[in-house]
Amino acid sequence: MRLKNIALALALATALAGCNDTLDSVDVSKIKNKVEHPLPSRIVAEMQKKNMPRTSPIMIRIFKEEGVLEVWKAKADNRFDMISSYQICAWSGKLGPKKKEGDRQAPEGFYNLTPAHLNPNSKYFLAINTGFPNRYDQVNGRTGSNLMIHGACSSSGCYSMTDEQVLEIYAFARDAFKGGQSAVQLQAFPFRMTAENMARHRGSEHYDFWQMLKTGYDNFEVTKRPPEVNVCEKKYVFNQQVEGAATFNAAAACPPMSTPPGLMAALASHQQSYDVAYTKAVKKLDGMVWYEPSEAERKAVVAEKRKGRDIAYAPTGTSLEAGKLMKREEFEALMAKRTAPENKPATTMLASTSARPATAAERMKQDRLPRQQSEMAGAAPTAEPTATADASSTTVPIPVQNPMAYAAPPVSDSKKRPFWKFWSQE
Repeated sequence: MRLKNIALALALATALAGCNDTLDSVDVSKIKNKVEHPLPSRIVAEMQKKNMPRTSPIMIRIFKEEGVLEVWKAKADNRFDMISSYQICAWSGKLGPKKKEGDRQAPEGFYNLTPAHLNPNSKYFLAINTGFPNRYDQVNGRTGSNLMIHGACSSSGCYSMTDEQVLEIYAFARDAFKGGQSAVQLQAFPFRMTAENMARHRGSEHYDFWQMLKTGYDNFEVTKRPPEVNVCEKKYVFNQQVEGAATFNAAAACPPMSTPPGLMAALASHQQSYDVAYTKAVKKLDGMVWYEPSEAERKAVVAEKRKGRDIAYAPTGTSLEAGKLMKREEFEALMAKRTAPENKPATTMLASTSARPATAAERMKQDRLPRQQSEMAGAAPTAEPTATADASSTTVPIPVQNPMAYAAPPVSDSKKRPFWKFWSQE
């Protein structure tokens, strides 16, 4: 049984898919210069309507569960507004961060994309390197390479779009870099970090990691400006000011730091509303467990889309389409059946279970309120099991990783404030 909010989310996903139907009218085979191909007139007109300079900065947000990639662009007042949204054609693995090379997981976190991350020579039409691993990934021992946003609609740890979609996304980044933006922030989330979604996934082994990402998510929701992201004590910190010559070191203790007063007040108000919504969501979801589908189950939902296409075209569908809410008793019976000796071991973990069942069960019973911002900002991610490739997903041929991919350049710990830090006390 699904709750009304899940149905609404599915309706939104369908609506977003419809928004991209016009992209199919673009015949990419006839484009002479894909690297300099201009944005379509419909987008240019929308930019003018929203008072967005053509070369103003952009930001990219990804939501795995919905299978959505959003492009946000700065208006003349330096606040960001969404200018375009795309249904991700294919992403591999399940919800949760990428841990090591070959685990088929798509990254989650905050990444800086520079002009060096643009790959005009990709075998998958066009590609943008995600910048994985970043400083957080590196200090936590996470490995992987050539993780891309690219065309061709086939993924092995990447976020794959159609060629028509990546043509536009690439153009957004290209124009922003021409306008002087030095780095585009990519925010990759498992889902929209609303109170209801967090409550629905509160039993996940990744919950603590997602709470940390939510702090950055909240900062953007409050300010509509990409947060300044740093790493210390092996964790993300957002929009933190330090005094004097203090700097951030990913592996060392965090320096004395503080949140600007205006931002702190805005975040506190946001958190207060969130806590009320979270309590209601937990009550509504009492006795229910979210079944997170495997990659193979997601592919089965969109199998019709592959008909008449090249065999490498492998859309995966969304977790919202293939997943479902189940009564706890039904879920436990399903898991018991899957782990019975006469059955093969389950190839993937479920969103509401954990490699440490007791810990997940305890969390579900506590139904506690989310921690305050100060606690969330300081929470270290818990140790997580290595993600397991879904064997059934290999039935569709996957192209090799992009041989022309660029390695992410080192990220500077510069203390220069970005232009959007409106709360600066200079």
